[in-house]
Amino acid sequence: MLQPPHQSLDAALTTPAPRMSTGEQAGPWHTEAACRRDEAGLFFAPSQEPTAARLSREQAAKSVCARCPVLMECREHALLQPEPYGVWGGLTAAERRVVLARRRRREISSPDERVPRIA
Repeated sequence: MLQPPHQSLDAALTTPAPRMSTGEQAGPWHTEAACRRDEAGLFFAPSQEPTAARLSREQAAKSVCARCPVLMECREHALLQPEPYGVWGGLTAAERRVVLARRRRREISSPDERVPRIA
């Protein structure tokens, strides 16, 4: 299920990426990505991009991600690599850093301290 943009960080923390067996998937996940039909410049910042232009471009990229059938696979790829630039899986590089920091904090906390999230 696709998450609205304002819930992206929470979804990245609580929703595991779907896992497909080799028989269920015709090729690599990225062959199904919605962004394959869009210009790469939408997902990666040109040098010295003004803030307003960056925010507008990132929002446009996130709208492509929102309709992508492999959003979660893309997001998990970007978090595991980790991809330092661009919009991946509906998250900017800064948003991915926040998700990774939260995941690290959860991993180092003891199981007794973990509190289940209610969605």
